[in-house]
Amino acid sequence: MTDTTASLQDDPVLLQRPVTARLRVVFPSELGFVIELVAEPVTLGRRPDDGSPELAHATVSRRHAQLWWDGRGHHVVRDLGSRHGTYLGAVRVDDAPRRLHDGDIVRVGDVFAAYEVVDDDDDGSGDRESIPGASAAAARLRAAVARAAVDPSPALIVGETGTGKEWVARALHRGSRCHGPLIAVNCATLSRELSESQLFGHVRGAFTGATADQDGWFRRADGGTLFLDELGELPLDLQPKLLRVVQDGLVLPLGANRPIAVRVRLIAATNRDLEAAVTAGTFRRDLLARLTKWLLPVPPLTRRRGDLLAWVERLWDAWHSERDRPAPALTWSSAAVAMVLAAPWPDNLRGVDRLVHALASVGRSHVDAADLPGWLRDDGASARADAPAIEAAAAAPAEAPRRPVPTREEFVAAWGELSGSVRAVAKHFGRDRRQIYRWAEAYGLRVVDGSD
Repeated sequence: MTDTTASLQDDPVLLQRPVTARLRVVFPSELGFVIELVAEPVTLGRRPDDGSPELAHATVSRRHAQLWWDGRGHHVVRDLGSRHGTYLGAVRVDDAPRRLHDGDIVRVGDVFAAYEVVDDDDDGSGDRESIPGASAAAARLRAAVARAAVDPSPALIVGETGTGKEWVARALHRGSRCHGPLIAVNCATLSRELSESQLFGHVRGAFTGATADQDGWFRRADGGTLFLDELGELPLDLQPKLLRVVQDGLVLPLGANRPIAVRVRLIAATNRDLEAAVTAGTFRRDLLARLTKWLLPVPPLTRRRGDLLAWVERLWDAWHSERDRPAPALTWSSAAVAMVLAAPWPDNLRGVDRLVHALASVGRSHVDAADLPGWLRDDGASARADAPAIEAAAAAPAEAPRRPVPTREEFVAAWGELSGSVRAVAKHFGRDRRQIYRWAEAYGLRVVDGSD
């Protein structure tokens, strides 16, 4: 072991503890390939020479790509001179290591795999009907919901539009000890004039047109769950009255003299930044504090891309079931899969539902890139336009042959032997100094000023 390697292992600033992660093939699904990632380098290929599992696919080279922990908080991936290329999302990867983030899609040849950070407390429990998905992000959400469901305290579900917050609310209700109904109310649809009556009820004669007593949503949910969707749209003058019910469990119908006790589990959801609304004076801080006994963030689809194709299948089956039609098997070309997995999905599951309708309504069960709707192709093109010029470089005429890409161990050893001189290391490996800087950063090596 070189002195440099030893110092790296002893330096807590340079070497961070590796996270536990996995690479899970999502297409073709029949490969069933999952590999655990910790710190040691892993080679992806049909015939890897380091003991890594074989990735048996015709478009995968014998030694296609390599992944390892960089010591600075990330796993990284690089290409090993493969025939069909390695991609991170829509960006082609060369032999310079590129950092991986939870939910990223790595493509080797025509095989697509999701990089997912795995938590130690993911025990596989939770409501898979309301929160489906094999991704680590879906498993984390199921575990959090399972913990929150059995407690009667209020819960706030936050997330982008279309992420499935109402599905999470159903899972909370189903996992709770409430035997009453689940009543869902969209706060954006509450009438400003009648919102108090709609939520808390009224007695006969409370206002013009009140010809009979009405229970209101809280009393209808007694013994069960009241789900307030789009909570950020709740009128400000109604918020202190909602706070009173949350604090005391007492509802005062409009026009009544005595409050009525209710036993309701309150769940709310929003895609708005309620902390910003508190600062702006449009949402009460005390109400927000009461409603966030459980805070459940729902990740966007870009954080669980490994579940995208499964969601398409699920909604594909549902589309046909709603129309009493048999659902044909859905098949994909690799080009279509690349576009679907790389798209930005700003509407999340609503966008997936839109895609399914576009395909199913014309009877398209085998999907090629040309079959995808224009809006999705445009979104994918925009995503690729943001990619660095590495793709153009990959398409350029081949340069003169270079020395093979060094392994991490070879690079660290050379770095130590050459006293960390970037110029000397670049000459040793026959590479540009910019490449040496990139490798040094990826491997957690400290470049000393003047070492160039």
